[in-house]
Amino acid sequence: HSPTFSHRTLYTTPKSIMPEAQSVQVFGKKKTATACAFAKQGRGLIKVNGQPIENIEPECLRLKAFEPVLILGQDKFANLDIRIRVKGGGYTAQIYAIRSAIAKSIVAYYAKYVDESAKNELRATL
Repeated sequence: HSPTFSHRTLYTTPKSIMPEAQSVQVFGKKKTATACAFAKQGRGLIKVNGQPIENIEPECLRLKAFEPVLILGQDKFANLDIRIRVKGGGYTAQIYAIRSAIAKSIVAYYAKYVDESAKNELRATL
């Protein structure tokens, strides 16, 4: 193929049509489990591999994944959707990776789109 041809020029849409979605992407890791969290403006949904976070198995570790939400309170997550993809490791390590990813994503989101003092407050709480 010719060096002047670029796929990017073919498919990009003008910025005026697509409003920039406020989003951050972070990783949470534990041993070999990696959870990639994608946080964006929304209405308080948290999904893990496409399933609601309430469906996490095993049940006894579900609260561990919820910890950042429980510590900060539901109101901090009310206007935030978090989608998490997790792979690798055992189920316990995956839960801890999810927990880490949720905590990091809210701190990163607040740092980028809210203000520094709110971010520092969250970080101190977590």
